[in-house]
Amino acid sequence: MKNRNGKTRKAAALAYKEGDYAPRVIAKGHGQIAEAIIAHAKEAGVYVHESSELVNLLMQVDLDRHIPPELYRAVAELLAWFYMLEHGMEPSETGL
Repeated sequence: MKNRNGKTRKAAALAYKEGDYAPRVIAKGHGQIAEAIIAHAKEAGVYVHESSELVNLLMQVDLDRHIPPELYRAVAELLAWFYMLEHGMEPSETGL
């Protein structure tokens, strides 16, 4: 399937387990696989964030590997955004 810009969709999924030093890329793909990743996340009640730049970087990480240190800040900001959504907070309340 295509995204809003007419390009084939890409998706990557991250997971973090207690004891891990960083999140891992647990799924990634283009087209139908991307659509399945997105659908599965939504069915599980997981927030889906669209950032083509971040997805392009995550697509370069091997499956079941930790994200590289260069992506820590971007992923941390995304996790902070998710936290705000889950707790009904506005960015101004958290300093983000």
